[in-house]
Amino acid sequence: MQTQHLEDRPMKQALMRGLKLRCPNCGEGHLLHSYLKTHDSCSECGEELHHARADDGPAYVTIMIVGHLVGLALHIVWSHLRPSPMMMALTISAVAVVGALLLLPRVKGFIINYQWAKRMFGFGHVDVKAEASETA
Repeated sequence: MQTQHLEDRPMKQALMRGLKLRCPNCGEGHLLHSYLKTHDSCSECGEELHHARADDGPAYVTIMIVGHLVGLALHIVWSHLRPSPMMMALTISAVAVVGALLLLPRVKGFIINYQWAKRMFGFGHVDVKAEASETA
């Protein structure tokens, strides 16, 4: 079975749609359901989304982003305000948890839409034999 690799799709548009948790193809349908589960296909345009292989990537990227932001916040708060250690631990921990919970689905949408734009993992590889039989 031969496959033909097609050109990449519009990257910026797909990534922005991923951050908005929308379908990479049409931008209308929802990408995820039940917090982190990917729909099998878009409800609006029918684009197949079951090819997505985000795995642990969104978690690692989210930890990296939130960790850097929390580290910066710790430095700024301690340098300027000098709160009690207990107050600082509670507030920074709450900010870290809320930030991670809000960021994780958006990072997953970003990674899935990146895969779609680059035609990775079955997103858009065309079967040459099936295409030839359809045109004949």
